[in-house]
Amino acid sequence: MLLLALDTATPAVTVALHDGTDVIASSSQVDARRHGELLLPAVDRLLAGAGRALDAVTAIVVGTGPGPYTGLRVGLMTADTFGLALGVPVHGLCTLDGLAYASDLDGPFVVATDARRKEVYWARYDDSRTRVFGPAVDRPGDIAEQVAGLPAVGAGALLYPETFPNAHEPEHVSAAALASLAAERLARGEELPAPRPLYLRRPDAQVPKNYKVVTPK
Repeated sequence: MLLLALDTATPAVTVALHDGTDVIASSSQVDARRHGELLLPAVDRLLAGAGRALDAVTAIVVGTGPGPYTGLRVGLMTADTFGLALGVPVHGLCTLDGLAYASDLDGPFVVATDARRKEVYWARYDDSRTRVFGPAVDRPGDIAEQVAGLPAVGAGALLYPETFPNAHEPEHVSAAALASLAAERLARGEELPAPRPLYLRRPDAQVPKNYKVVTPK
């Protein structure tokens, strides 16, 4: 097995390779505005550094969000393109599940990422592998009672300490965590979700209403 993992649902552009036993290479860059520019060069560097060719990849896993429309779409389209070109399966995993897995927390806790508009994407977990609620998108103040007293990880939790007073890293998801989680589930014979985006709300960019149509005379 050679699993290529990638995620662009948060400001991190993150990629990793997993050989079925361990992560053999990983890379992350934080830049919320350059997902499209950074992802493919990151994959090229990762493969070159690991001494592997792209056609050695046997499966792909991609973070499905939730996340902003534009950034999330970059990772999903890239994963689909690789899958079609290589003829290999493409699996999806919730980005928040990757953060939870990397946290290595045992008891109940929350993962929250920045959804902008003064909102967070969030989910609740019983442990680092078991999601029990979400993902959802809400204003932090509206979920304060639901998350009260729980540890929290992720950029959204760090951004709103009044709602998440017990917040800590990891701040952004790592493809290394996604790859390890996917490899673990595949080894157990589990079927991973399809690579479908978890947008949770409409994109920021909208077609203007009542715009004037100009026709040639």
